[in-house]
Amino acid sequence: MRTLLARLKERFALGPITEQRPDLAFVTVERETLRPLLRHLRDAEGFTHLVLLTAVDWIEEGLFQLTWLVHDRRRARDIGLRVMVARDAPVMDAVHDLWPTAATYQRELKEMFGIDFPGSPRIDEEFILEGWVDIPPYRRDFDTLKFSEETFEHRAGRGTTDPATHMREHLGIQGGSK
Repeated sequence: MRTLLARLKERFALGPITEQRPDLAFVTVERETLRPLLRHLRDAEGFTHLVLLTAVDWIEEGLFQLTWLVHDRRRARDIGLRVMVARDAPVMDAVHDLWPTAATYQRELKEMFGIDFPGSPRIDEEFILEGWVDIPPYRRDFDTLKFSEETFEHRAGRGTTDPATHMREHLGIQGGSK
């Protein structure tokens, strides 16, 4: 992995690098670097499989972190590319032309986080949340409890029980002490 990262540093402007294991690293790059770097990894370095595209909401910083994880089957190694985008108007370049499966991830991130990928197939069609009218539910400012209380009727009789107490009272199993 270190040899690969050294080659990439010679060709591309790379930000912080985190080596998780000898076969897994994450690299932060600017938006403009992502496509050329992904294309290079696919065409020249053997990373032919897009494993996933995911997002993290860094609400305190006003950013979304997008991560593309790609895999090189021949050498059994993975590299993740991270790009930070502004949370207030999140737009990112689509990569479905490099990996067609990216279109599905891009649709999901549009619906669940509100991150747009202009030009991605069917990006504006409902995907998972048919008829959804609230803010995207994976954003950290989405109030799950408020939505649930406003949307669903309260059902009496629901409660939670400590598992150790339940087992003692109903199954006759005595819990051990630590």
